[in-house]
Amino acid sequence: MKKVAVMGYGTIGSGVVEILEKNQEKIAKKLGYIVEVKYILDLRDFPGTPVENKIVHDFHIIENDPEISMVVEAMGGLEPAYSFVKASLKAGKHVTTSNKALVAAHGTELLAIAKEQNVNFFFEASVGGGIPIIRPMYTSLAGEEIEEITGILNGTTNYILTKMDKEGETFEAALKEAQDLGYAERNPEADVEGHDTCRKISILTALATGHEVHYEDIYTEGITKITDVDFRYADSMGTSVKLFGSSRIKDGKASAFVAPVMIGPTHPLYSVNDVYNGILVKGNMLGTAMFYGSGAGMLPTASAVIADIIEALLNDGHHVEMGWDGDRLQLESLKTSSFRYFVRIKGIAEKRLEEVKNVFGNVDVTELDHMDEFAVLTESMTEEEYEQKARELSGIRQMIRAEL
Repeated sequence: MKKVAVMGYGTIGSGVVEILEKNQEKIAKKLGYIVEVKYILDLRDFPGTPVENKIVHDFHIIENDPEISMVVEAMGGLEPAYSFVKASLKAGKHVTTSNKALVAAHGTELLAIAKEQNVNFFFEASVGGGIPIIRPMYTSLAGEEIEEITGILNGTTNYILTKMDKEGETFEAALKEAQDLGYAERNPEADVEGHDTCRKISILTALATGHEVHYEDIYTEGITKITDVDFRYADSMGTSVKLFGSSRIKDGKASAFVAPVMIGPTHPLYSVNDVYNGILVKGNMLGTAMFYGSGAGMLPTASAVIADIIEALLNDGHHVEMGWDGDRLQLESLKTSSFRYFVRIKGIAEKRLEEVKNVFGNVDVTELDHMDEFAVLTESMTEEEYEQKARELSGIRQMIRAEL
């Protein structure tokens, strides 16, 4: 028998405990022994529940107990999660976390400590919820030169954009519905401003390149400026708008961004809707692979944590090489990246089209009835070229990057 401790008994922590109990026999067959939860660290007591005798309030009980082989961090945030995870690793205990903020901010250090202590620091659930993506990156795709990772990595924003797309809702109405259903927090900033997606693509980029990626270096734009009018144009054009976290790697150089992108039906991520996540990975030999599934939720995310527990305990006494080194990856400026651009412009197309073509060159034009504006789709150009041209044209109301 091996004993584990779960830190945090919220959505994910309670899911982990539930799966360890319900699937105990299945897990025991994989490992050859039973895994039991000995401690649950939480501020609350949960009297009258099946876990009340496992609750502890002092982390040092976990840290100093030699029976604890594995610690599950499900508290979220940076502190005290960082301090507790670091101490657990230094005490010779394996750790798994679903905390993307922790991995993005301190992953390099925690991976190094795990290696020094001959234990494992795993974080499958930190990206994509229940979708296996971290482990395939360092096992199944270990022999690939990864050229691109592009993902819909946040279920909240994808739900909001889907409601705007399919039902014509405004951003504000779709956000309120997401909050009412529990998909969005009361303060949704981390989701709608793209910060959550940024941390996830930084982790995937670090795995792909083998070098540390500072999420602060990634251009990040959320969905708060996307309107129902944008989706009226998209519907007319047979396109949609998704929030992408994307990194491109070529000739040893990498670029990364988080931003809304207009895509068409032939794009592999076009049909990823509602709270689902989808991650596209391109390898130099494999070509394109797609990972799709539940990007959040109690049991899907907890399922990914359970996979980490099993791998860590199967490798008890052995450090699994994965992750990245401490050399900071220098990301190329977004200005060097090329897109087509969807641009909404004030005025009547008939009167302004020649002026627009003089600035952007050949464009595809879309008009909606009863609007004092029109939209164009430019040819491909770099971000820097677009910015220079856009300064020459008055009345631009909206710009969305496009991969069409």
